[in-house]
Amino acid sequence: MIAFDLRRLRLLRELEERGTLAAVAAALDYSPSAVSQQLSVLEKEVGARLLEKAGRGVRLTDAGRLLARHARVLLTAAEVAAADLAALGGEIRGTVRAGGLQSAARRLLVPAVARMMPEHPLVRVEVCELELEQALPGLRLGAVDLVVSDEYDGHPRPRPAGLRFTPLHEEPLKLVLPPAHPLARREGPVALAALRQEAWVASDAGTGHHAMVVGTCRSLGGYEPDVRHRSNDAELQLELVRTTGAVGLLPVLTLPAADAALAVRDVAEADVRRRLVAVTREGPMAPALSAFLEAVTDQVRRIG
Repeated sequence: MIAFDLRRLRLLRELEERGTLAAVAAALDYSPSAVSQQLSVLEKEVGARLLEKAGRGVRLTDAGRLLARHARVLLTAAEVAAADLAALGGEIRGTVRAGGLQSAARRLLVPAVARMMPEHPLVRVEVCELELEQALPGLRLGAVDLVVSDEYDGHPRPRPAGLRFTPLHEEPLKLVLPPAHPLARREGPVALAALRQEAWVASDAGTGHHAMVVGTCRSLGGYEPDVRHRSNDAELQLELVRTTGAVGLLPVLTLPAADAALAVRDVAEADVRRRLVAVTREGPMAPALSAFLEAVTDQVRRIG
């Protein structure tokens, strides 16, 4: 009878998900040689070859893919058992690893952590800034417990199997211009079509915000925007508007309450909106994660 080591099974699942030993090592803060050694031990334990050479790297054999499928089931069962045991105790304790895009981390996750500290002192919450595309492997594998992601009108996110998407917040997008811009001299909506010649700021290519800016300019303005500046830092985007004369299209949560160096206007052609969603794994939720998600939801109501 084989006695499976869940830590080694997790390494196998990580390799299936991430594709290379180097990626697994980087994700788990191991050295590639340590990952390789542990997978070699797993091969000896199960009596089957799990990896084979593929160019300069490795790939899973048929036996490796088979065991990785079973590893998913075993690791999920272990997670459910841990959640059930935690629910039996009188005190909520445990670790919650949460990530989110910058505005969600600053306006939702950080205040939720501050609220959790006095209410649930035995819960350790770890927060990092993450885009959904970066977070998906860790979320599926259990390295991340909660991700707050965004979704824009006309640009739906994929819904991978095994994940739960819970709506949190919806808000409009605003055009942000320098106050000296001719279209900012009057109050009222500004037409995207009138910004054809402007330099734009957006998040990095490959992110939802970048795709939204380009897609919205195409669909509502009829042109390909000159996205001259790229940053996932909303404050840097705003500073580029203030100092270089660029224009942007940003959600309300990223904007300061008042700033004389920015002109914030509605989009004339349509009401363009962003939704924030909490992404977690399907299945029973550990009490610590449930408590933190409740704190995040309460923070949404406070800013709502």
